[in-house]
Amino acid sequence: MIRMGLVDDQRLFTAGMAMVIDSQHDMAVAWQAGDGAEAVDRQRDDPVDLVLMDVQMPGTDGLTATRALVSSGERCRIVVLTTFDTDEYVVEAIEAGAAGFLLKNTPPEELLSALRTVHGGDAVVSASSTGRLLRHVRPLLGGRAGPTAPPDRSTRRALESLTPREREILAAVARGRTNTEICASLVLSMPTVKTHVGHILAKTGSRDRVQAVLFAFRSGLVDRADLLRDARPGR
Repeated sequence: MIRMGLVDDQRLFTAGMAMVIDSQHDMAVAWQAGDGAEAVDRQRDDPVDLVLMDVQMPGTDGLTATRALVSSGERCRIVVLTTFDTDEYVVEAIEAGAAGFLLKNTPPEELLSALRTVHGGDAVVSASSTGRLLRHVRPLLGGRAGPTAPPDRSTRRALESLTPREREILAAVARGRTNTEICASLVLSMPTVKTHVGHILAKTGSRDRVQAVLFAFRSGLVDRADLLRDARPGR
C-alpha cells in the first residue's frame, strides 16, 4: 500500500484528491496539511511514502517544505503539483529534490500512474515542462550558443549500446513525448514502450526520465534546436 500525504491550502481540492486516491486498491491518504510547515510536522510524526505538494500556500510554501524534507533525510518522495507551469517553479522543484512536477489539470488516470511511477523510484515531469527544464540546464551542457561539446567516451559507448528503436524512443522522450504519445506515433503497445524505456534507463545509467533527457542532449542524439522547436507550450 502506498501511503500518501496531501499538502494544499485549498481544502476542497485535497478532499477531491483524497477521494480519487483512496478509491485505488494500492493507495491511501494518511494525512492532509494546509501548508509546508504543517506537512513537515506531519511527515515527522507519521511518515508516508509519497507527498503531493502544492507550491503557492500561505505560510511555508511547497518548495521550501520540499527542501526541508529532503535535507532532513526523510525518505518520502515528493511530487510537486501546481496550477502554474513556469520556468521558475519547474527548475526550483527539481533542484529542491522533488521526484516529480505535474500540473493540477493532469487527468486523474495520468496522475495516478505518475504517482505509482514515482513510488517505484522513477521521476516524472509533465511533458509541457520538459522544454522549460532543458532551457535552464542548456548553459550547463555546452553554453548558450554554438554546438554542444563532444560526448565523452562513456557517453558514446552508452549511446552505441542503444538499438535503433531505443534511440528513436529516447529522442521522443527528450522532446517531451509521453509514453501514450510514443505508442501512438510509433504504433507500439504500452508494455513494449515501457520495456524500451526501462532498457534505455539501464543502458544510459539514468535514474529516471529526466536524466535520460539530459543524456540525450549530452550525447548529441537531440540538439538545442530540436528541443526548443519541439517543446510545445500550453500542453
